[in-house]
Amino acid sequence: MMLEKLIVFVEELSMEALLRQLLPKLLGATEFEIFRFQCKHDLLKCLPARLNAYAGWLPGTWKILVLIDRDDDDCHKLKQRLEEIAHSAGLSTKTAATCNQPFQIVHRIVIEELKAWFFGDWEAVRNAYPRVPASISRKAWLRDPDAIRGGTWEAFERTLKRAGYFTSGLRKLECAKSVARYMQPERNISRSFQAFREAIAAALA
Repeated sequence: MMLEKLIVFVEELSMEALLRQLLPKLLGATEFEIFRFQCKHDLLKCLPARLNAYAGWLPGTWKILVLIDRDDDDCHKLKQRLEEIAHSAGLSTKTAATCNQPFQIVHRIVIEELKAWFFGDWEAVRNAYPRVPASISRKAWLRDPDAIRGGTWEAFERTLKRAGYFTSGLRKLECAKSVARYMQPERNISRSFQAFREAIAAALA
């Protein structure tokens, strides 16, 4: 059954800004709607009621995607919590679905925050900020963007500052919009981004 609409839940403004530019590249003409919460805690608090409301009328041609940062949580425990919330609402999840079985909701966890996705597509960063050196992408510590130690926001900010950008502090929303404009989903090496892209593909299938 062809996907007609994707509902996306996110926890912060910069992710929403990025997705508004990125989702059309992944979804084509398929309609989408993004609901942003105040923070991760707010998303988790409000999610049960939101999903209960959708469960009563969600069309078979619509699907829900929940995107949430791992932060310091155990990835498996966080995923299990999301799965339990969906099951309590009576919604079928991609994780629980068997091969080719339809599902209504898919959860994806962003490892080390949104900036891991930026490090995963360094060409997009360089298009947005040309003075950033191309050699960054060849450094050993960047081979796995989701495993960067010390926080990806901090590492990303340091890199841009050294190139002469955001000398008074990284403006996250502006940065998300600028980089997203140049992102190409098929070249991103972040594993959490690839899982996100696969979730979109599964929803469209």
